[in-house]
Amino acid sequence: MLFKLLKIPAWFCLHLFCRALYIERPKALEESGPLLIACNHPNSFLDAIILAALFKKPIYSLARGDVFKRKWAAALLKQLNMLPVYRTSEGVENMEHNYSTFSACQEIFRQGGIVLIFSEGLCVNEWHLRPLMKGTARLALSSWESGIPLRILPTGINYSSFKKYGKEVHLLFTPSFGKADVDISQGFGKSLGNFNAVLREKLQPLVYEIPAADAAKLATTFKQQPSTLQKIILALPAACGWVAHAPVYFLSKKIALHFGGRNGHYDSIQVAVLFLLYPVYLLLIALFFALFSVPWWGLLFIVLPLLARATLVYRHT
Repeated sequence: MLFKLLKIPAWFCLHLFCRALYIERPKALEESGPLLIACNHPNSFLDAIILAALFKKPIYSLARGDVFKRKWAAALLKQLNMLPVYRTSEGVENMEHNYSTFSACQEIFRQGGIVLIFSEGLCVNEWHLRPLMKGTARLALSSWESGIPLRILPTGINYSSFKKYGKEVHLLFTPSFGKADVDISQGFGKSLGNFNAVLREKLQPLVYEIPAADAAKLATTFKQQPSTLQKIILALPAACGWVAHAPVYFLSKKIALHFGGRNGHYDSIQVAVLFLLYPVYLLLIALFFALFSVPWWGLLFIVLPLLARATLVYRHT
């Protein structure tokens, strides 16, 4: 229920944080299950937020198991359609819990559901496809062994920046593949390798390969900029939007730098903070004008987000 309630606000928040969302093969967002979205993982839980907000059907996401340690956190994450998956670095004793998670995923598949897994395992802020872990292959092979007609959807998510507001996001898909596309006749161990070879071949063109220091290649890869006419039209609204939103923006930036400046979670934390604070910020401003009997104070709930969007489109990443 909580997932459904937050889906629309999350979509709205993304369009106030991301200047451009480019989607190659947007029909992929309408796919039904049983489906396993196999994605790279460059930007912490923002990756999952973007995909969950954009896909038409609900998505269940696999997340690192250590964030489920506290009971209240586990209960909340469950309401957000998140399931724990453990790595050896989080304790070998916890690895057995992955069987329960995989069983839950298979039940989701049997009901025609969609699961998101980050096939690289760890999140790293970079433009590069890292080695694939075996989790995606294990889940797919075990599902096929159980008779589930699971399809795998290779997905690449690419960001123009990992620490700048007003970024451009490119979401790329290739057609999904299934059991018939993987050689699983040579035993489970070799089948895992065969699966990862197929998945890597399909993921590689979807994940940009850009050295972090290559600013020129970044600029040519992510090049959606407002036209001169747009900049002239948006100049005044963008300036007003910047002034109006500076307090909440700098507060979210400070919090994100404190908790995520060195661990790859900066973007995700800033989006989460804005998601929580922005409605409160709008309400406080509207109440301030209402106290002074300004007749059009209710319009602020529409005007301020539009000004924020004008600022977003106007500025360069």
